[in-house]
Amino acid sequence: MRTPYYLLILLPWLAALPSQAQDLAATCRASSSYDVTLAPDILQFDRQAPAPLHVDIAGGVLRTDGVKVRLNLEDRDRLVLFERNLRALAPRVRTVARNGVDIAVQALRTEADGMGLSADARAEFDRRLTMHADELKRRIAASRSTRDWQGDAANQYANQIAADLLPILAADLGQQALNAALSGDMQAAASLRDRATSLATELQPHLQQRMQALRPQVEALCPAIRRLAELQQGVRASNGQLLDLLQVGS
Repeated sequence: MRTPYYLLILLPWLAALPSQAQDLAATCRASSSYDVTLAPDILQFDRQAPAPLHVDIAGGVLRTDGVKVRLNLEDRDRLVLFERNLRALAPRVRTVARNGVDIAVQALRTEADGMGLSADARAEFDRRLTMHADELKRRIAASRSTRDWQGDAANQYANQIAADLLPILAADLGQQALNAALSGDMQAAASLRDRATSLATELQPHLQQRMQALRPQVEALCPAIRRLAELQQGVRASNGQLLDLLQVGS
């Protein structure tokens, strides 16, 4: 199943924190088999299978796999509200997304505070972390499609961030270990080397815990998600199948 549009709130942290993503995805109990794109004048839903593979909604007009669907007045009104409500949800999603970035950044800074980093290492870490946070927020502002954050795209971006930040911490911990060894404190040296080696594994549960602060903001989106699911009910594609753009569990 594809990640529904509202879960853009987690952005690349989905890839970095998979168990957290699953936990928060369960908050609204929503999923979709479609990617969705919010173009200026049309909503576009796409998937590989089954049909319909392409669904377009614009001003109460519905096309599925290129065929215009004849709608009764009630279904047309439902789709008008569906489009309006989904577009209204987008800025709320982006606000929560920005908040999620801020939480993750603060969590990483708190972790760095406890590592006794040198002034140079800490300054470089802060500089790069701020750069990545600003870039993430720019991507959030520009994104109009779940394709921007699905699968390989999210994994690749998360890996790029980790590859840029973690070596700074690991290198400084390694230098601390060397200094401890030179001073004769072999136990401290071994502990620091172990911490440098397991840094990524050690950070993940701490970040997961911090990201729990985002849960109330996700929960606040759930009524709007359920309303979208209700509005699509009964509307059928050109092949007679129910649209089923979004599934919400009880």
